[in-house]
Amino acid sequence: MRWDALFADMELQLAAAETDDRLAEVAELTRAERGAVTLVDRLRAARGSTVTLLAGGAVLQGELADVGPTWVLLVAAGREHLVPLAAVGSVAGVGAPSAGSAGEVHRRLGIAHALRALSRDRSVVRVVTSAGTLDGRIDEVGADHVALALVRPDAQRPTGEVRLVPFGALQLVSSL
Repeated sequence: MRWDALFADMELQLAAAETDDRLAEVAELTRAERGAVTLVDRLRAARGSTVTLLAGGAVLQGELADVGPTWVLLVAAGREHLVPLAAVGSVAGVGAPSAGSAGEVHRRLGIAHALRALSRDRSVVRVVTSAGTLDGRIDEVGADHVALALVRPDAQRPTGEVRLVPFGALQLVSSL
C-alpha cells in the first residue's frame, strides 16, 4: 500500500512539472509572437478609432483615418494631419489587437506617395519641421524631399519663395 502512495505522489509531481513546462513554453511563444508585431500593424488594426498622437511638438486627438508603412493620417477638428512615423513620440488609444502583415502594395506606399497626393490637390498645408514651421503648397515631391512653395499666412498668396524640405526633417503636415 505504501508503494502505491509513493508512485501516485511521483506521478502527481511529474504531471505538475509537465504542466509547468507547458505554461512556460506558452508564455515564451506568446512573448515571441508579440515581439514580431510592428507599430504599423497595431495602428492598421486601429483604423477608424480615436487616438491621441504626440508628434511635432503637438498633441493631436482624432480619428486614425489611414496608415502607411512610414506614416499615419489623422483627422482632427476638420483638419487632416499627415504624420511621419519617425516623428511620432507616442500613441494612446490603440488596443491590443494587431492587423496581419501588410501586403507588398501597402509596403510601397511610403511618405512620398502620401505627399504626392497632397501635391496633386494643390491645397495649402502647414509643414512642421525640426527647424520650424512653414506654410505653402507642395510643388513637387522628390525621392527624399519636398519642394514647398511658400504662401503668406494671412492671404495664402504665393511669396515666390520655394523651400526644399528633406523627409527626415518632416514632423507634421497639416491641412489649413
